[in-house]
Amino acid sequence: MPVIAYIGIGSNVGDKAANCLRAIEFLAEAGRIIEVSSLYYTEPVGFKAQEDFINAVVALETDRPPAELLAICRAIEERLGRRRTVRLGPRTIDLDILLFGDLVMNHPDLVIPHPLMAARKFVLAPLVEIAPDAVHPVLNKTTSQLLGELRDAHTVLKYKPPHKKQ
Repeated sequence: MPVIAYIGIGSNVGDKAANCLRAIEFLAEAGRIIEVSSLYYTEPVGFKAQEDFINAVVALETDRPPAELLAICRAIEERLGRRRTVRLGPRTIDLDILLFGDLVMNHPDLVIPHPLMAARKFVLAPLVEIAPDAVHPVLNKTTSQLLGELRDAHTVLKYKPPHKKQ
């Protein structure tokens, strides 16, 4: 039976917006894209000595089990040139399963809901844009409530692509 999964997307290497858009195209291989948030310009959290990010969230209807969806996300990251060298460091693309229906799981390779999503403005802002009433199954709060309660001062702005010269 299909479930709605929300996938967080981020890039801060190369053509960041294009990397995110390519990842979204590839995610369609895992199911039906229901909705895509705007792209957001965000400053890095944690490891600060890196470029700013472009982030987004996708709602994906899928019949794939969580572990298979995670494997697909990792394969997309690899296809787009992701190299895991520095924890929380620069990356061409990062795909995280944020929510998977109302599933709660805690396995060494995959924790759902994403353990840091409720503390990250760069995740919640695009998620609220497309799913303001989605409920965090552990905290029993909507994404809108979580964003409203968040005390995160990191910059998160809707991304405006640069104008091309005519």
